Amino acid sequence: MNLSRSGRIGALCWVAAAPLFLVANLVTGLRWRDPTYSWATHNISDLGNAHCGIWDTSRPRYVCSPWHPLMNAATLTTAALLAVGILLTWRLLGRGGVVRAAQTLLLLAAGGYALAALHPADVDENLHVLGAFLIMGLGNVGLLLAGFAPGTTTLGRWRRLTLAAGIIALAATVLFFAQQGAGIGVGGMERAAVLPLPLWTCCLGVLLAETPTRTPAPAPALTRVDHGVVVPE
Repeated sequence: MNLSRSGRIGALCWVAAAPLFLVANLVTGLRWRDPTYSWATHNISDLGNAHCGIWDTSRPRYVCSPWHPLMNAATLTTAALLAVGILLTWRLLGRGGVVRAAQTLLLLAAGGYALAALHPADVDENLHVLGAFLIMGLGNVGLLLAGFAPGTTTLGRWRRLTLAAGIIALAATVLFFAQQGAGIGVGGMERAAVLPLPLWTCCLGVLLAETPTRTPAPAPALTRVDHGVVVPE
């Protein structure tokens, strides 16, 4: 398999998405003072909340994120990187109904990141929750579905990695929506539901980016006929 220039750009977009999102989580969380940010207790969404105060009726907690614009901007950029990566590797990953269905669901998940970033939970909870559903619901179904891509396709070559990521993400999604921390806290469970997708695209992007770039075949040398004998130019 040779990689086109656009395919390589798409792969590099995938490589960049997860580190950007993780660094934004870390940096924004470090700016919390009272209380300090806890990956076990607080949701990812808390980092993007625009106001300070008690938040969430199901798990009331004080939220105050001074650098929420950074988190929301990084999440929006993550959405763009994921979407561009999906579109530029669209044909590269293979053909067939399973591959196309998985790609469509993953593209919707990228849209979910954008929706969540543009509508913080404390500004428009309904749209924010819709974004979360696109990420953790449809996106993780798409991730698991990608694990069933035919082995003859590019996507199917990494079936074990994809199935493992999809199973972990979907199981964590169920536990998160059931508000079950299972030893890592509800906030930790949300990360187990959200992070497999960008981490998977990062791994897949690295594998794809290592593929040699497609180069055009050299033009055949011109020949001339000299007294019935073919002579190379």
